[in-house]
Amino acid sequence: MDGTAAAGDRNPAGGATGPSGAGHGTERDDPADAAVPSGDAGKATGRTGRNLPAAVAVGVALGAVVIGSLYFVKVAFLVVVLVAVGVGVHEIVKALGGYGVRVPLAPLLAGMAAMVLGPYWGGATFLVGAFAVTVMVLLAWRMFQGAEGFVRDATAALFVAAYPALIAGFVPLLLAPEDGPDRVIVFVAVTVCSDIGGYFAGIFFGRHRMSPLISPKKTWEGFAGSTLACVVAGALLVHFLLGGEYWEGAVVGLAGVTCATLGDLVESVIKRDIGIKDMGTLLPGHGGAMDRLDSLLFTLVPVWLLLTLLVPAA
Repeated sequence: MDGTAAAGDRNPAGGATGPSGAGHGTERDDPADAAVPSGDAGKATGRTGRNLPAAVAVGVALGAVVIGSLYFVKVAFLVVVLVAVGVGVHEIVKALGGYGVRVPLAPLLAGMAAMVLGPYWGGATFLVGAFAVTVMVLLAWRMFQGAEGFVRDATAALFVAAYPALIAGFVPLLLAPEDGPDRVIVFVAVTVCSDIGGYFAGIFFGRHRMSPLISPKKTWEGFAGSTLACVVAGALLVHFLLGGEYWEGAVVGLAGVTCATLGDLVESVIKRDIGIKDMGTLLPGHGGAMDRLDSLLFTLVPVWLLLTLLVPAA
């Protein structure tokens, strides 16, 4: 979720050499990245490099799809997740291919489908089994392509099998209980509030950079805005949707903002290492699917775990 690819970020041999300028990076700007610039700061793309009208339109459309699928046919939401994560897997495999790493797409997509759909009925046991079988298939698949580069390619394949495929397999675990749709709403809303709070706080108050070498425009003021938005949203939603205590929701919000921020930074490091601006161009104003899934993936498992422990399903 970040800015512009900079040639100075990579030396001719392919090694990372750091950012080419203090205010630029290889990533598309994150919502919490913005420090207030001079000049035409009010333009749609002037503050964060993002096409704001397009980003808002896409966000509203995605929200409608999520809510509609959740509350009309629960399993339909898993199809939405399956498509989104499948596109994300394809984006990562394509990006790694441009980096000279061969990752087999077909078995990855098959394993990802099993991990995203199966646990809704088979639970965590099925998820673990599906991941283990996927790992075995990936290793055997790559083995038949020869020994050269096996460790490099197999390691990359297992990385994609875990991130995003295995992590996304916790969505059906979150959705399965009777109040599963409400739990998913809490998870998604807390993550989205991290973006929204960070966006506005970063625009109006952003001054102090959080991690110049990883995401140069992310600021501590933006992170503070994300934290406030997440804690408030978590406290209210957990209380009114799940019947939990306000403090339990606040804990969920704190975990959400921490993990969402880490997810943004990890995705930024991946893109900086590969030397690309966005994982894709599927979503106007947002980049690719993985540019939207990064913070969601990192938030998913901690939120699922906290909700399971603090507000167990009836």
